[in-house]
This record gives sequence, C-alpha cells and structure tokens, in this order.
Amino acid sequence: MKKRHRKQHHLGSLGTVMSINTQSIDDVLFPKTEAYSKGMLTVSQRHTIAWECSGNPDGIPVIVIHGGPGGGSQPSYRRYFDPQKWNIIQFDQRGCGQSTPYADLEENTTMHLVSDIEALREHFGIDTWHVFGGSWGSTLALIYGQNHPECVRSFILRGIFMCRKSELHWFYQDGASHVFPDAFEPYFNHIPEDEQDALIPAYYKRLTDDNIEVRRAAAKEWTRWEMATSRLFPDPSYLEKAEDLDFAVAFARIECHYFINAIFVEEAYILNHSQIIEHIPAVIVQGRYDMVCPAKSAWELHKKLPSSELIIVPDAGHSMGEVSIAKSLVDATNSI
Repeated sequence: MKKRHRKQHHLGSLGTVMSINTQSIDDVLFPKTEAYSKGMLTVSQRHTIAWECSGNPDGIPVIVIHGGPGGGSQPSYRRYFDPQKWNIIQFDQRGCGQSTPYADLEENTTMHLVSDIEALREHFGIDTWHVFGGSWGSTLALIYGQNHPECVRSFILRGIFMCRKSELHWFYQDGASHVFPDAFEPYFNHIPEDEQDALIPAYYKRLTDDNIEVRRAAAKEWTRWEMATSRLFPDPSYLEKAEDLDFAVAFARIECHYFINAIFVEEAYILNHSQIIEHIPAVIVQGRYDMVCPAKSAWELHKKLPSSELIIVPDAGHSMGEVSIAKSLVDATNSI
C-alpha cells in the first residue's frame, strides 16, 4: 500500500459547497460474487466459528471484520473489493451468524475474538494481511492490530467506535436521542421508569432472562433503535432486521454483553495503545452525520495515528450501505 501520511479530507466543511452523490449502491460496488470456499474452525472446546473466502485465492489477503458485536458477516461485504485483486476472508464472530453455539456469551470476550482472528490467519497460512472493519468491526480491527501489529499491512476502517463510556452513553442513554426522539421513545419506554437512568444494565437483565419471550421483546427494541439511526435517511429494510427475532436476540445479547463489561479492556484502550500501530497505514471513512458512532471518535483516532488518512463523508450517517460511504471504501480498497 502506498505510504500515507496524515491527510484530512474536510468534505463538507463550513463554507464549502458539496454535491450530493446521486449514484445507486450498485453503481459503486463490485458485482455480486460467490464464495469459493467455506468452512468451520474450532477455536475452543466450546466455540466453532464459520468462515468463507471469496475473490481470488491468489489475491491480496484481507480479513473483513463485521460489526455488532453479534452482527454476523454478510455476502454484500464481498462487493467492496475487486474480486480479481483480493482474497476476501470473512468470518462470524463467536455466538453469531453461522458460528456455534448461537447467541452464547460464555468465553466470548474481545481477546477471545482477537485470538480467533489470529487462528484464522494461521489456518490459511497467511503471513500478513489488510484489516477491514466498520463500527464494532473497527474496534476489533484496531485491538487486533495492537496485539499483532506485525501481521497487519494496513487498516481500512469505517464509523470509528472505541467503546468508551462517553460513546456508549451518547447512543444508548442520552445523546442520539435528541436527534431521533421518535425512534428512541419505544426503546426507552420498554424499560420501567425506575430503571430508565441506566438503560444498558436494564436491557442486559432482560436479554439474559430465562424467559425467551422477555429476551425477544428486549432484543427487538434494542435492535430497532440501532437500525433506525444507522443511516442519514432511515431505511425500512434496516428496521425489518429487528423483526427477525433470531438475529435480534444474538445481536442485542452479544452487544449488551460486551457493553456491560466495557468490552473487557481498560477504558480508552485503543487510544492508550495507539503508539503500537502508529506506523501502519490506515484509511478512516467517517460519515459526518453518524449518530451511532459520532465523528469525534474518528477525529481523535486520526490525530493519534500519523499514518492515517481521514475521509469525512458529508452526506452520510453510519451505514456502509450508504452510497457515499460505500464509494469511499471502494476507493480505499482500489488504492492498494
């Protein structure tokens, strides 16, 4: 990858007139493609993770780290890479997607996931690879890189999330609620009044309840809140994910499990250890109006990483499915 020095793209700064992207998502992504190989990797006596490879088996290796935690990998992620150029490796993190046991919280911590990524690298016999991830995927990508910097050629990151108390409070308690009060109200009102001053613990109690209907009801509201705020212009298809209760339970349970435990690392872990990865080239794509993971985190990370390039996208929120975000990510993968 070309050496990158810290360069700021103030796309949409005050006083600048920007045109809004009128392309469709299919205009900017590569055509749909199928995986050339799939399998399961046993990573502990309890957990087995699902993986797939697509693109060119002899291409540049990239590990794609999905969001959540608990979101699972998606076939659409393949389309952010030129399939002739890249060997695209995806996996479902512990407890989600096709990995087993489903929605399981035991032996499910950040460092377990870091060790799983390393196990995949060794399984495929790859010396070094590029690391691609957004939202929680950016969190895990960075922590993986800080624990195995010698294995990372570059980072391609989107919607930076460092899981600090301030970030969790903004989205799950008080902050994004000021912009999306209509979407926040059902999420808020699902919890009794005497517990509403601590919504993450209140949801955790319900998401781990023995009664499956209690778990499902809480998971639906948690997931709807996140999906309602993920795009600059809300997309009904995102809200439908909350109606898939099997998806919602794993997504919400695993997310809440990580957040109630401060993702099992010290506060501000990523910034505190930024010097370990400051030499690694990084592209950071950030939606200006990201309500889930506000741009402040991307800005703070960028200032800590001298080899990073920050691209602030003026007409987007959080989702990699938004056209301008997708185009910036494809531009990044094409530049390598």
